Amino acid sequence: MKAAIFHEYGGPEVIKIEEVPEPEPGPGQALVEVKAVGINHLDLFVRMGLPGIKSVMPHIGGSDFTGVVKALGPGATGFEIDQRVIDYPLESFSGVPYYLCDDPPPGTFEIIGEQSNGGCCEFIAVNTPNLQPLPEGLSFEEGAACPIVFITAWRMLTERAQLKASETLLVQGAGSGVGTAAIQIGKLLGARVIASTSTPEKIERARELGADEVINYKEESISGRVREITGKAGANVVLEHVGEATWTESIKSAAYHGRIVTCGATTGFNGNTNLAILFAKQLSVLGSTMGSLGTFKKVLRFLGEGKLKPVIDRVMSLDECRQAHEILEAGEQFGKIILKVKEQVAATTERIHPE
Repeated sequence: MKAAIFHEYGGPEVIKIEEVPEPEPGPGQALVEVKAVGINHLDLFVRMGLPGIKSVMPHIGGSDFTGVVKALGPGATGFEIDQRVIDYPLESFSGVPYYLCDDPPPGTFEIIGEQSNGGCCEFIAVNTPNLQPLPEGLSFEEGAACPIVFITAWRMLTERAQLKASETLLVQGAGSGVGTAAIQIGKLLGARVIASTSTPEKIERARELGADEVINYKEESISGRVREITGKAGANVVLEHVGEATWTESIKSAAYHGRIVTCGATTGFNGNTNLAILFAKQLSVLGSTMGSLGTFKKVLRFLGEGKLKPVIDRVMSLDECRQAHEILEAGEQFGKIILKVKEQVAATTERIHPE
């Protein structure tokens, strides 16, 4: 089968398209013919090498994928041949299967495409508890845009920051997958949403997703505009995943008793925090990573009902995996970059915009 694979850590150039053996489903596994796979920042980090994380080598990335079940291993139940499926990417917590953990223990999260091989290939063998039926309202490409970003954003806003109706939410990095999911979740919960992004095109698309106000952080002070928009009150919740580039502004933008919730740091891990602001405003800084299967099922319901919508920037072919990494690394996208696996796209890229 064809796979986008790398044999060593490094830049996008280490990704090669090669023929590798097709996997066979083991006990309790399903063999899935992959139709589409979404590219996340996690894929970039895994490709470059994550400190303390050992990925199987040579490595196939891709944590979010959709496809159809083609075979079932011994003892595998719950799915039918040719059934459309979407993956739940989280495999375990420190070796304990995720579905046995109501309260995850300390340690490392094991994620499909991080430690193990992922979906940037034509077939993947998956433990059946990591599969869910793909809602009928979603195409394969739309489904592949959903798992990590919607699970992450939902947990951040509802479980960690406990965003309430009528509160103000600031979403940093509105053009990212997590950012586009967070804007929609914020509006679904009844919040006033302020988003920050970098170009006129991204500003317009953030508004189309429901953002009430959008800040161009290249031309304006984020915290200054948030104070102006909120009558100096600030944002009750700040959703962070950008890191160094926006962290100081996120702290300054938070309201009294505000909550800053972060799931990542794509621009660097050393954000400066003015401790005087932190204690004077009695702020809460919350970390968040991924989310439970229950969270995913809840998100899938809203996606299936059309109350949340995947945002796809462009669809590319599996052969263009390297270029997809380069585009994401440069931050040129708004929403998700999707690789179509079994069918090749006619043009180099197919740009997707809301109707």
